[in-house]
Amino acid sequence: MSKPNAAKHIFDDHDRTLIGLLRQDGRAPVSKLAEIMGVSRGTVQARLDRLLASGALLGFTARVRDDYDTSHIRAVMMIEVSGRNTTQVINKLRRLPELTALHTTSGKWDLIAEIMVDSLADFDRVLREVRVVEGVLNSETSIFLSSV
Repeated sequence: MSKPNAAKHIFDDHDRTLIGLLRQDGRAPVSKLAEIMGVSRGTVQARLDRLLASGALLGFTARVRDDYDTSHIRAVMMIEVSGRNTTQVINKLRRLPELTALHTTSGKWDLIAEIMVDSLADFDRVLREVRVVEGVLNSETSIFLSSV
């Protein structure tokens, strides 16, 4: 039997509250979550089990400030793709390990790439590599200076 699809999971207010609390503190004890939500510990545990089983909740993780590791240069690059080349451009960009995330978007820009590199020389190289990909018409890049 296949695992239910998370997209089909219907979230109620308690599910949304629980997910929000876990986003703030993925290590919060079930008893603390229950206290905040005003429900029993068993209710929280049952909901956690259901969210995990459905695939709606993938797990628990530590959140680290984006600027915690100052040894990296982080940036976002907006990319305009010519014609109907988006799929080919995405396939080529996925091969660049310095692009930590790639998003399709609406508006002027077709793609948004998140970049993480160790040096300005690496940053310059990645920008050049992206701009020479066939189908990339235009781009605009902003370096993250600090998180506020």
